[in-house]
Amino acid sequence: MRLILTSISCAVLMAACSTQLAATNATPEETSADISIDQAQLLDDLRILSADNMQGRGAGSEGAALARAYIIDRYEEIGISPIGSDFESEFIFDVRGGEGAQAPGVNIIGQIEGTSDSDHVMVVSAHYDHLGKRGGQIYNGADDNASGVAAMLAIAAEFAENPPVHDVIFVALDAEEHGLLGAYFFVAEPPVEQDNIVFNLNLDMVAMSTDRILWAVGTYHYPSLVPLVETVASRSSVNLPMGFDEPTEVPGGDWTLLTDSGAFHQAGIPFIYLGVDFHPHYHQPTDTYENMTLDFFQDASETIVDFAREADVRLSDIAEAEGRG
Repeated sequence: MRLILTSISCAVLMAACSTQLAATNATPEETSADISIDQAQLLDDLRILSADNMQGRGAGSEGAALARAYIIDRYEEIGISPIGSDFESEFIFDVRGGEGAQAPGVNIIGQIEGTSDSDHVMVVSAHYDHLGKRGGQIYNGADDNASGVAAMLAIAAEFAENPPVHDVIFVALDAEEHGLLGAYFFVAEPPVEQDNIVFNLNLDMVAMSTDRILWAVGTYHYPSLVPLVETVASRSSVNLPMGFDEPTEVPGGDWTLLTDSGAFHQAGIPFIYLGVDFHPHYHQPTDTYENMTLDFFQDASETIVDFAREADVRLSDIAEAEGRG
């Protein structure tokens, strides 16, 4: 998640949580037992992408190139197809604080085709860049956002085995930490007609929560998505409240533009962003695999896969409600 505040009061954020927590806590009415993801692979993806040799995956760095190679290998293993000649979509960005310096960014884009002839498309996104090295320390970025990429790969594996109804594009976005730049580039030059993109499911920080809360952000802007969230929440083993998307004076209380889904929103594309609250490891060298709440991450990832499947089933309804496609 992109940092725009120099400091965040935990007390203020807790107050925001208490005022926005919706009645979607998980006392499951039904189970998601039919969701069966490869938990060992999920944890491997998280561990490998946040390992020291990735050097914090700073955009434009050698560590980012290593992460990119790993993600492309996983795309190919899963059966994600490139759109065009390859998976990489390059752009040039201005380095934040770099006094005019520029660096190459690379989004990693692929798709799994749906079983219908619908033009409606869902985009699943997660940024793979993080902060790199600072002051000789590696900022591993396990939660932010190796976790989102790992969960995205779990969605892809599910759809590769059980094809979606609609085409699903998977994009590992670059340069989020420099201002959502990979997302803005993707939205400006999408691989399909922008009007056909009905929904964006964005994953950012999904592995660290001691209270087992995974927030669903976006329904304030797109109320038609409330039934989607409520349906998944009713059978989730983690808490899935809605919030953090209303305009507010509370610092850190509105996450709408803090992560890549903000670029989709500004283009008028409906979104849900799934992520955890700020925590002590956020943007710190301690954001490591060892400090993640792995049981929560595994359960949250099952909920995330279920969310993607439910969104695919409802995609035509979302398109009609929001005037897309």
